[in-house]
Amino acid sequence: MTQVRFNHMELTVPKGALDDELRADLAAFYGGVLGWQTMDVEIVGGTQFLMRPDEGQFVLVAESSKPMSSPGYDHLGLLCDTRAEVDELLEQCRRWQEKDDRLLLKTYDDLDTGNLVVHAFYVKYLLPIWFDVQCMEHRPGTGPDRVWRYVEATG
Repeated sequence: MTQVRFNHMELTVPKGALDDELRADLAAFYGGVLGWQTMDVEIVGGTQFLMRPDEGQFVLVAESSKPMSSPGYDHLGLLCDTRAEVDELLEQCRRWQEKDDRLLLKTYDDLDTGNLVVHAFYVKYLLPIWFDVQCMEHRPGTGPDRVWRYVEATG
């Protein structure tokens, strides 16, 4: 059976919103806090903004006359390896929020389903969607049969 994984998501903002200031703010937060590579790209009929967690995944921010609206808790999940990584990112987001109240946070108690504990928080900054930053802690012997792992490329 063919296996697929996340490649990209396009998020649209109103026409004229993707100015130099927004691009700099996105680069500072998503690049600085989340460690994503950020860059301008010529695609979709203009200069858009690409944010890349790794070589195989990206979020494209593009302008549109019909921009995305997400008034609820629609979100894109970001997976960390450990609880400590989630906690460190939450702390960085809190520090960011102290200087910029445009950053929104929603914290949660751990979700414990018996075999799995999900440790997470939501963050929303300047884009029309929340990001769910989480780790999944499986009880011994209850994890998935297969998991994605990053390895150093060869050749």
